[in-house]
Amino acid sequence: MNADIGKELAARETAVGTGRKTFHGMARKLRGILPVMAAGLIAFAMAFPAPAWTQDKPADNTQILLDKIKADKKLLVAKNMDLTESEAQAFWPVYDQYQQQLANFNQRIGKLIETYAAAYRSNSLTDEEAKRLIGEYVAIEKGEAAVKEYFVPKLQEVLPPKKVARYLQIETKIRAVVKYELADEVPLVK
Repeated sequence: MNADIGKELAARETAVGTGRKTFHGMARKLRGILPVMAAGLIAFAMAFPAPAWTQDKPADNTQILLDKIKADKKLLVAKNMDLTESEAQAFWPVYDQYQQQLANFNQRIGKLIETYAAAYRSNSLTDEEAKRLIGEYVAIEKGEAAVKEYFVPKLQEVLPPKKVARYLQIETKIRAVVKYELADEVPLVK
């Protein structure tokens, strides 16, 4: 991350707030944003849910909101990592690569939810389709774990172990919020 981006993040950080409560405040802010997202957003990098998950939103608005959420997530990570300039220069490219890989799984989750939503709306989910959806869900979970396992050594090359642990905690908390929102919005199988 170059100095200009660092300054921009610092300016945004000042606008968001300071102190330990920032992570929790930003997490609450993200939770507030999540319910207004459309199902199409799930197919993108963050995969946030929407209460009206069966409705479509205009693509332009979805992309604008996605970009804001991604920037807010990066700000949240930056605020809580306490990176030195040299650590930041090495960390952000690895972070971006990791986020790109996670985006692939988020797209798969989006497709999985869209498939289930169509079957739910038409009340046509068969046992065979349920087995297929379960298989895809398990494959996604395994894939996410494999990607994390792949990136941990890369993170350890650029950060001290305690900062790697901190980043993994932050990422896990953010993803837990997203998964909670998804679970809350997706109805149980009939």
